Amino acid sequence: MKASNASKIQRIVYSALFAAVLLWSFTGLDISPERLIRGIPQLWGTLLAMFAHPDWSYAPDVMTGLRESVQIAVIGTLIGSVLALPFGAIAATNITPFRFISSGGKLVLGAVRTFPELVLALVFIKALGPGAFAGALAVGFHSIGTMGKLYAERIEATEEGAIEALRATGASPLQVFCHAIWPDITPDLLSFALYRLDINVRAATILGIVGAGGVGTLLQFQIGKDWPKVGLILLGIIVTVGCIDAISSRLRAKLV
Repeated sequence: MKASNASKIQRIVYSALFAAVLLWSFTGLDISPERLIRGIPQLWGTLLAMFAHPDWSYAPDVMTGLRESVQIAVIGTLIGSVLALPFGAIAATNITPFRFISSGGKLVLGAVRTFPELVLALVFIKALGPGAFAGALAVGFHSIGTMGKLYAERIEATEEGAIEALRATGASPLQVFCHAIWPDITPDLLSFALYRLDINVRAATILGIVGAGGVGTLLQFQIGKDWPKVGLILLGIIVTVGCIDAISSRLRAKLV
């Protein structure tokens, strides 16, 4: 009976905290009925301007921008997938000899993940100049943080028996990784890379807004000026992301 009462009190406290956080969040959004009444018709008008009559004459430019965005995503994913592996191995507690090293690795990966792609793109543009190369590096650098975390968790989930058996024979950490861990985790790492490619394609489509190449560059020039062209750009992004997602999902299913 006492446990039941304690559980009810706990649920009430959690519900009150959730309601308080939700109310606090709404107070910072400056929501008002007047803004909604005024804004919804304007939103509807903008959507009609974009999608009722897309400017199909702009299609060649959109195709070029989309191709560049996909290239940015592919190169960025390749950079992130390769460079995330050593960071993930360092952060994995079951193959790193000292706990402070793995903790440091996790801290570095967490720090890398905190920087959005747009911020990283601005940094690389400052260093290397505008263009798709800066965009690819921004996507790749951000992917290191996310994929490194996934790699570390997958390495830690490796069957301990094979690892211990190799260690018992005097194998070095590198030999343990190559012979016990790598064959086990490879399908999952490829699946992670394909999933990350989905995300990176979406990210690459907007990096051009800050000058990092891709179809986002077209958005930067046309948004607010020529809504039919913006509508065609968005339709192209939707189709491209959908195709990449379908292909990636099918490939990931074959890896399972």
